[in-house]
Amino acid sequence: MTAVSRELKSREVAGRAFLTAALVLPLLAILLLPLAAPPPASAGDEPFTFPSNIGVTGLLETPTARFMKENRYRLGVTQAHPYRTYFGTVGVFDWLEVNGRVTETLGVPALLPGYGNDKDKTVDFKFRILPEGKYTPALALVILDPHGTRKFPSQAIVASKQIYPFDFTVGLGNGRFGRRPLPSQAEGIRLELFGHPQSWWNDAQPFGGIQFAPSDKFALVAEYSPIRYHLQTTDSAQQKYFLRPVPSPFNFGARWKPTRWSEIDASWQRGDQLAVSASVSFDIGKPMIPIFDAPYRERPERRQDPSHVRIASALLESGFSDIGVESDGLALLVEAQNDRYLSNARAIEAVLEVLAGRLPESAEYVRILIKDNGIPLFGFATTASGIAFMHAREITPARFLEFSAFKADENQPRVKETVHRRRFDYGAKPSMETFLNDPSGFFKYRLGLSGWLNAHPWKGGSAILGVEGYPLNNVSTSVAPLSIPIRSDTAEYKKENVALGRLMFEQIVKTMDPVYGKLSAGLLEVEYAGVDGELAMPLLRGRILAGASGSVVRKRDPHVPFGFRGDNLFHTAFVNARLNIPERDVHIDVKAGRFLAGDKGARFTVSKYINGVVLSAWYSFTGTAIFSDSYNRGYHDKGISVDIPLRLFTGHDSKTVYRYALSPWTRDVAQDVDHYRTLFDLMGRNVGVFLDKESGSLYKDKR
Repeated sequence: MTAVSRELKSREVAGRAFLTAALVLPLLAILLLPLAAPPPASAGDEPFTFPSNIGVTGLLETPTARFMKENRYRLGVTQAHPYRTYFGTVGVFDWLEVNGRVTETLGVPALLPGYGNDKDKTVDFKFRILPEGKYTPALALVILDPHGTRKFPSQAIVASKQIYPFDFTVGLGNGRFGRRPLPSQAEGIRLELFGHPQSWWNDAQPFGGIQFAPSDKFALVAEYSPIRYHLQTTDSAQQKYFLRPVPSPFNFGARWKPTRWSEIDASWQRGDQLAVSASVSFDIGKPMIPIFDAPYRERPERRQDPSHVRIASALLESGFSDIGVESDGLALLVEAQNDRYLSNARAIEAVLEVLAGRLPESAEYVRILIKDNGIPLFGFATTASGIAFMHAREITPARFLEFSAFKADENQPRVKETVHRRRFDYGAKPSMETFLNDPSGFFKYRLGLSGWLNAHPWKGGSAILGVEGYPLNNVSTSVAPLSIPIRSDTAEYKKENVALGRLMFEQIVKTMDPVYGKLSAGLLEVEYAGVDGELAMPLLRGRILAGASGSVVRKRDPHVPFGFRGDNLFHTAFVNARLNIPERDVHIDVKAGRFLAGDKGARFTVSKYINGVVLSAWYSFTGTAIFSDSYNRGYHDKGISVDIPLRLFTGHDSKTVYRYALSPWTRDVAQDVDHYRTLFDLMGRNVGVFLDKESGSLYKDKR
């Protein structure tokens, strides 16, 4: 095998492997959430939650048993010659920290022209085993680079004990921290600590250090690092920079937090290198501009109108449409479409704010129905006196919810006619797509806008036009489409600067059971056109969503908006399920059946909802024998994504969401049509309202 072939194979392994480790361990852990009791509260880890060189919370070259705060993330870069490390870390739970990094080895070029310096992508994990007690240390399991080329792998057990203002850490780890390097692993995950504990023990070496934080903004650190650089032969830097042991195993540094969200580190490492690091960290879902929805101010002349007219006018100006308000004497019936608020729970609160002070004197009960294009989503029932008491702050929201009820089985509009129906909807949002690790260059991207125009001619019906424009676009690839090109030819579509993304019709219905149905036809996405159908229904008050879906499609021509490529028909058939765990703001999706290429199996997706932001990760298991190429054979589709509400940047509420996904483009395993929306997402977060009523979730989702 030539050097170039080895490099191509290395890039291939990295491209196939990068996300696997980021998915399997968290998926297994989160799948056990319904059976797990909430972990006991740990001693405060701050101010000792600084990132290490690689991003994992730690000292300099080694980790600690400290964790980032849950629902917080950081981005940073470290320069410790010859390594330049770019990292991103997320505190997924108070017991799970996930870190992704790209390590660039300066002065060591890749063998592929245009690729630049050698780069390695890695995903790391830290699991809390025990929280810190009064007399006992915090204990954590750290898993570094468990998949793929494994240039920097290790499994370590770490203990940290705080005697403020000092924090002491000791640990034991193999691989990067051990006596010898570990072998690579293509698909799957290799953990010597569990698979070969005796081998782990024989290889493991101790490490540790001390942090001293006289204030929340400043800290000093001293560390013993066991890394034997001259023996790390899988590290591309070893042959050029580490032919003999480094001068010193001791590292010393200073850390400074000029603001709560930023940090700068300077350190002396390995006895001969000055290292610097800079990072920023933020709470996930916290708006950059505080969200302020101006309260409705009723004009004086409106106060003479009948109450149903006043309520309809107020709801229109508060972000609702298709509004109906009727009274049968004792009960006031209100239905409306939420056009403004990301959370339907927040939409209910907005309706209650409008009703307070405008209820008819005869009304004793209030029923609210939230819908989408005439399709009822869920109902809310309460009392007029409860609204008045809560508005006057005589009772708490939690107390108010005790004598209120959510109804997931609302099926039909209750009012005879509505006003202010929106027939058209339009908008635009930024779009950025990245294409990493192609042999023609490490970083390819396209940046632009995607816009949409929707028409709603009748209940549940929508005509959808989507257009994309990317003035900044350098997408290309030197990899040819594979044996069954489902997505491995994606670059041909992505390199177009302007594209007709969608032109389709969609019809959604809801029966009395309730069962939801959806049928879509037309140009479904940028690569496929055809027919797509779906059925879904909630079970156990929404704890479980169950359904089925399928599609029959043809490949679109990337250069002709209404043209097709070839005569081949592709079809899918799935059984779908979602487990909602609103107590942890988590849901788990399973899609099992036949994928576009004909491979059969299942894809598992775990998503966490954090103040409107949704973090997702998926992993697939399918039979790949139908593929004749080696790239798809034995491959598992995997990816991560984040849904970012634009309201985080605008200062006001909005339903518009930007989605960024990171997944290999050049594979064809476990692929489905890119759906405009799914019924599970339409039913979506509403079920969390029903299931988590006792905690006052109506108000938990406000911001």
